[in-house]
Amino acid sequence: MRVLVTGGAGYIGSHTVLQLLRAGHEVVVVDDFSNAKPTVVGRLEELAGQPVPVHAFDLADGDKLDVLLAQERIDAVVHFAGSKAVGESVAKPLDYYANNIGGTISLLRAMAQQRVWRIVFSSSATVYGEHAPVPMTEDLPTSATNPYGWTKVMIEQILRDVAVTDERWRVALLRYFNPVGAHGSGRIGEDPSGIPNNLMPYVAQVAVGRREELTVFGDDYDTVDGTGVRDYIHVEDLAAGHVEALQWISEHDRAVSTWNLGTGRGSSVLQVIGAFEQASGRTIPYRVAPRRAGDIAASYADPARAERELGWRAERTLVDMCADTWRWQSTNPEGYPDGQD
Repeated sequence: MRVLVTGGAGYIGSHTVLQLLRAGHEVVVVDDFSNAKPTVVGRLEELAGQPVPVHAFDLADGDKLDVLLAQERIDAVVHFAGSKAVGESVAKPLDYYANNIGGTISLLRAMAQQRVWRIVFSSSATVYGEHAPVPMTEDLPTSATNPYGWTKVMIEQILRDVAVTDERWRVALLRYFNPVGAHGSGRIGEDPSGIPNNLMPYVAQVAVGRREELTVFGDDYDTVDGTGVRDYIHVEDLAAGHVEALQWISEHDRAVSTWNLGTGRGSSVLQVIGAFEQASGRTIPYRVAPRRAGDIAASYADPARAERELGWRAERTLVDMCADTWRWQSTNPEGYPDGQD
């Protein structure tokens, strides 16, 4: 297939582009580079051994989308593009609703106009809200605790509603948990802007000397060691799930399919620190602070449906995740350069 990957220069998008190419698909990327560095494009082409066509514009530009979908003769879309920082979404809710939901509506209109009926959407476990029992299954009711999460809930509903309008639509909703790790080459990985919002990149930046210490929010949860437990999944396993989902919706008649992509296992903050110390050979200094409002004790997936229907399962261990993150961070201590490599 000829696949358009929105946000394909971003963290998860870039890894998925490589796996789509490896699976024999042709890939076209659209990214406005608001949350990615242009440097990644050259590295993708280096790793893929072929050019990767990249179009730099915002999804809100429906005219450019129409032209792109028509000229490139796109067969399917994998949709990553969107703002994703929880704290920022609380401070700037209108920006998040306009960008994430507005961009998706613009994309879907262009797809319908050009008769492109297959889409894999990058959703999130945030749609389960803060009171969901674990392990989380796909049939749980959806909710959210912040504007970022609500954009995922709303986009899922928009996609379900759109799928009713034409029987040709085939939609995959992929709810994933905590993506971490990097490509085994160390050439592409997670490069968050500013202070990392997530645990693994923060730990990596402490290990490489960019930050002094890690703050552990809460050590009095009802968990194995009192710290929060999350389902960490290697970005390469996650990317493979997108390839499998795209193949599945191309071969089956179900209008909307929802899959969790996770390991089904939880790891605590202290377990992640220990695994990263093992992988890096560095000590990770940390201090304990009070719990953050809205944080829950444990969150992890029931990935049985994805294994049963897609034949997909997460293969890489927490040690693998930490080793690949460290390879990326230690060889790119400041992340991607702003200019050319």
